Amino acid sequence: MVDDRRAEEPPDEGAGVLVDRLKERIYATITMIAVVVGLSLGEVGPPGAVATVITTALGLWLAALVADQQAHRTVHGRLATGHELRRMLYVSSPLLSCAVGPGVLIALAALDVLTLHTALLAAAGVEVVSLFLWGCLGGLRLGGGVAWAVVAGLLDAVIGVAVALVKAAAGH
Repeated sequence: MVDDRRAEEPPDEGAGVLVDRLKERIYATITMIAVVVGLSLGEVGPPGAVATVITTALGLWLAALVADQQAHRTVHGRLATGHELRRMLYVSSPLLSCAVGPGVLIALAALDVLTLHTALLAAAGVEVVSLFLWGCLGGLRLGGGVAWAVVAGLLDAVIGVAVALVKAAAGH
């Protein structure tokens, strides 16, 4: 007799959490590219730029928590607590970290180390490079070698920039 219980078991929780955290980080990165590009096209000073970056990150994080809690409540008929709530907080925390790079660069602009426009474009560039690197890592994990990793990285960066530009053009 064959034991079919393994087919019914959920996927590895640890890997699932990492996938969910990375998904949030990538989503936040694409959103932050749109935000800093939009800011670079407008008339804003360092205080306004950093406020926008921080409120964007906080807004993304709170929206993710509300959505997770609402989905949990709808499916399970109760609020997430304990382990479930800690998982939600852990998974969504990369949404906050997306503000760090742009925040540091905007702070440098506030200190007159570079212009705000340069800081915002540099922040967008750093975020694009991170998309490229995550894509490269994914390509390497697929086992296609360095060439495939570079192609995957370039595709992820191009798609991320395209999405960010659409968001920026729409005023998001």
